[in-house]
Amino acid sequence: MISVDEALTRVFALVTPLGAESVTLDHAHGRVLREVARARRDQPPFDAAAMDGYAVQGADDRFRVVGTAVAGRAFDGALAAGEAVRIFTGAPVPPGADRVVIQENARVEGDTISVDDVAAPGAHIRRRGGDFAAGDAVAAPRKLGPVDLALLAAMNVGHVQVSRRPDVALVATGDELVMPGEAPGPDQIIASSVFALAAMVRAEGGVPRILPIARDNADSLRTVLELAADADMIVTTGGASVGDHDLVGPMMDTLGAERAFYKVAMRPGKPLIAGRLGGALMLGLPGNPVSSIVCGHLFMVPALRAMLGLGAWPRASAGARLACDLPPNGPRAHYMRARLQPGEGDGLPGILPFDNQDSALVTVLTEADALLIRAPHAPVAERGAPVRFIPLHHG
Repeated sequence: MISVDEALTRVFALVTPLGAESVTLDHAHGRVLREVARARRDQPPFDAAAMDGYAVQGADDRFRVVGTAVAGRAFDGALAAGEAVRIFTGAPVPPGADRVVIQENARVEGDTISVDDVAAPGAHIRRRGGDFAAGDAVAAPRKLGPVDLALLAAMNVGHVQVSRRPDVALVATGDELVMPGEAPGPDQIIASSVFALAAMVRAEGGVPRILPIARDNADSLRTVLELAADADMIVTTGGASVGDHDLVGPMMDTLGAERAFYKVAMRPGKPLIAGRLGGALMLGLPGNPVSSIVCGHLFMVPALRAMLGLGAWPRASAGARLACDLPPNGPRAHYMRARLQPGEGDGLPGILPFDNQDSALVTVLTEADALLIRAPHAPVAERGAPVRFIPLHHG
């Protein structure tokens, strides 16, 4: 067995970042920007009023109102000393104006105003380019969120170069499985983990394909894998151990796959295979649903992010303090399903692992919001000890 870190390093060595394609902004949410995007104009593109009021020149206390400026329609002219323009938020500040007097501080008397509180130079004016200037960049790579799209739109960028979406083929294996909604036999169970894995792929920006269940014979597995021949990543669940019906490893060898490793010193999830099959990264995950989902978090998601051009990084972890005592750990890294709790003053949350860590219990994983990381051979840990965890987001 190899360590989790070594296994992930070998997975990354199998990954080649995907190419880029051009999409419009309305199709760019959640996509990974691959080329720097640059602003095509200043923002604001002119000195703009930050408040409703009067654009004036100088610090006099009385001005003659000579016009109006509103958003989208500027005052046609320039201000001279002693003149004011009625102005509204977002409107261009006319040439000659050096400040805006807010309307609460101006008394209107016919076509003149009297100023009760003289504004300082530059008051209530948003200067041209104060947000960004033409040529300023949105750096790549980055996963584009809602605010990124607003920024790109304000920069007058209509198209962006983003990573192609990874095509991920998901294959559940086993005679014991049927799909949800089907009528299982008395000795069958429902295929479940592929649906969690598909959701994880989709959340990362990939396109999941759940293929037919591969039965416990070589012909069935070969046929289903042929359906995945054009995928960027193939993820199987089950059939990765060493029983008579565990055929994923032997089939990889038969098909000429480049196998990177088999078995990882972790729990849940020891029987894990990785390699390349044709042009695809192939991950053979355990059949146990909890084990396959945990392995999906630790290996599939980082591999997807690397494919998208976001770099070869493990899942981010955070610090917490134990909310109970823990016994020493064994020789495999343990990713304990746990629940976070409010902290006690030092900014770190508490973390409480579930009593039952049986990897067959999907209900426990559903209730967990963190994987508490226990290193191999970790000693006894007392309540309050600092630990690391990987956040889980089920939404």
